[in-house]
Amino acid sequence: MSFDAVTIPHHEQRRWAVHEPELTPLLPFVYVVWADGVLSPTELGAFGAHVDDLTALSAKAREQLGRWLDPAAPPTPAQFEALQAQLRNAPLDDEERALRSLTDLGLALWEAEDPRDGPWREGTAIAELRALERALGLPGAEAARRAFGALMPPSKGAATTPTFDAAALNTYLDRDHSQTREVARTALRDPALSIPLGLAKDDYRERVLEAVRVLAKLGLGSLAYPEAYGGKNDHGASIAAFETLAFGDLSVVIKFGVQFGLFGGSILQLGTERHHRQYLRAIGTLALPGCYAMTETGHGSNVRDLETTATHDPSTDDLVVQTPHEGAGKDWIGNAACHGQLATVFARLVVAGVDHGVHAVLVPIRDPSGHVVDGVRIEDRGLKVGLNGVDNGRIWFDGVRVPRANLLDRFATIDDAGTYHSPIPSSGRRFFTMLGTLVAGRVSIAAASVSAAKVGLSIAIPYTDQRRQFGAHDAPEQPLLDYLSVQRALLPRLATAYAAHFAIRRLESDYAASVGVENQEVEVAAAALKAYASESTVETLQACREACGGQGYLAENRFAALKADTDVFTTFEGANGVLYQLVAKGLLSRFREEMTDLTLWRVVRHLAERAETGITELNPVITRRTDAAHLLDPHFHMAAFKYREERLLRSVASRLRSRLGRGIDSFHALNEVQDHAIELARAHAERLLLERFQDGIAHAPTPGISEALASMCALFALSRIESHRGWYLESGYLEAPKSKAVRPAINVLCHDIREHACLYVEALGVPSWLLPSPSQLPS
Repeated sequence: MSFDAVTIPHHEQRRWAVHEPELTPLLPFVYVVWADGVLSPTELGAFGAHVDDLTALSAKAREQLGRWLDPAAPPTPAQFEALQAQLRNAPLDDEERALRSLTDLGLALWEAEDPRDGPWREGTAIAELRALERALGLPGAEAARRAFGALMPPSKGAATTPTFDAAALNTYLDRDHSQTREVARTALRDPALSIPLGLAKDDYRERVLEAVRVLAKLGLGSLAYPEAYGGKNDHGASIAAFETLAFGDLSVVIKFGVQFGLFGGSILQLGTERHHRQYLRAIGTLALPGCYAMTETGHGSNVRDLETTATHDPSTDDLVVQTPHEGAGKDWIGNAACHGQLATVFARLVVAGVDHGVHAVLVPIRDPSGHVVDGVRIEDRGLKVGLNGVDNGRIWFDGVRVPRANLLDRFATIDDAGTYHSPIPSSGRRFFTMLGTLVAGRVSIAAASVSAAKVGLSIAIPYTDQRRQFGAHDAPEQPLLDYLSVQRALLPRLATAYAAHFAIRRLESDYAASVGVENQEVEVAAAALKAYASESTVETLQACREACGGQGYLAENRFAALKADTDVFTTFEGANGVLYQLVAKGLLSRFREEMTDLTLWRVVRHLAERAETGITELNPVITRRTDAAHLLDPHFHMAAFKYREERLLRSVASRLRSRLGRGIDSFHALNEVQDHAIELARAHAERLLLERFQDGIAHAPTPGISEALASMCALFALSRIESHRGWYLESGYLEAPKSKAVRPAINVLCHDIREHACLYVEALGVPSWLLPSPSQLPS
């Protein structure tokens, strides 16, 4: 049998089996071989082969060691415990030196036996022992500590003195419309907004309706409306309220947005004074629940080709609203299944036999008592993946007559003689002008997406900071957030949430300043940021749920609802793929205009400037730099993001020009480069995030806050560069050593930020009463 092939008597259990003295330095190695089944039989065999190179061993000792290492005859538990006891009870003169490696521990054990002479005093023999340790392939110092039973050093994740104040950072983050945000945050404490889990669909919808009624009484729904109709004429405050309410139940937020933002907003922006006077106060108080009926089953995102018609009948001066066939029914209409009484219906306006394209018409769908009116058919959409507190439905119209005055006529009218007039001559131009109401919706969904991501991160990061698992041998368990893999899963996404916060707050401000004025930059930014924020939130919530393990799967810990409710954000207000194409088209149009407007001299100068920039950015010294100061330099980050966006823009333009030059029509030409165009749009969104983040840092009130934000911004930038490293390598912007250097730079940032991660999430301002209690997330 192994280990001397003898049964160890009871009085020998405290010592390892009798062995040749020269085997003493090998005892730590034998312990490690059998501890926790570290080595497979194949590895044991390979290790045994290295033992043959030990010249210090006699034949008898070598034979005994071979029996100890025989994979077919492992030690009994009693024998292994005897070995462990012998190692851990050994007196060591210099413990710190002995625990530097398995070799040092073995030699210290041998010296403790006070040998007057022996083979292990020779340098060659010691070198052979160290070679054997390298062959074992384990971290020597750690293995020595385990064998001797010494405690592991403290975790690097131990808390340090914070370098910034979370409350001060939150004050800076929420500086815009802070009073409105506080009103909304306080409203989230109202019992009416604390909707319990597991309600049946119908009960859930009624609770959501009551919650929205509470918000209407606080005046939060009418903030964007004129003061004459109960509002504040403040579009920025309206979106700030929506964004803050998105910390809570998202069904409430979406129904709130449908009623006051889409339905009320369509009347505000597409109607005229008489419509405002007649409807806005009732809408803002929820006395008149309504719908925004744009999407049709058969056309989805293709609003331009909707088939519902509104035909002017000169004999009665009515508009006759008609759904031509089943597939043209208005679909996924919020507030339609239960509560809506009036709908803004987007339909093709036909006057005197001429189709003038899509216009908006107000059409009753229920009477005040809640009964569906004649000529209208409504179907409940039923249970959905999420947002089941919102009553989505389908609507069909069969010859429903409404007065001509129900046409929302800011951009087009029908006069008393039955003649159509519009200040915008082109139906296409008129159509896109009318769709301006969608910009507010996209800004709102982008903001709500970031709020949902903040909630997820505010649950997952504190949880992983307190939840302990595993840890070094004989040491306390470590917080999950000490693990690099968990840091990598959560902290770059926290950085993205911060970047999106600054970008979308700037978008909110730009939108509020441009209401009523056509602004293509705001429209492109709204499309880009809505798409990017919503898809980022979906990924962030999944990472947060996984980081919380089984606890994250409990409905009471909110991830079930957060994931289910935000999944459709990637489709709301335009599917993300469609929005990215809209962004790409906007960028290409702007690029074409810039090139068209340049004189010959300006073209030469423009190209020279671009060439100089390209030369600078692709300078071998720049592409190879790997020092930390350069990798953390915000100028490097911005240059990399801008280079990616501009190169993608020029390459998409070149590919399109090539196809158009070969006679391919524009639709098919764009379809052939669609993947390229979408990547361009994402690059544009990321550049916006970084630009706005850096601008936010520049305006931070104190060095502590600006430094805290700078670390987070660097993590966002480097994590995106790392995710695109294949592209940067292919384009020559990075060389391989620099690309490789990005990864450890991110790891260092994660380690540094980890120590203050809970402060960063506290600064996001998610109300504590909306987060799971400690009893639901046990340590």
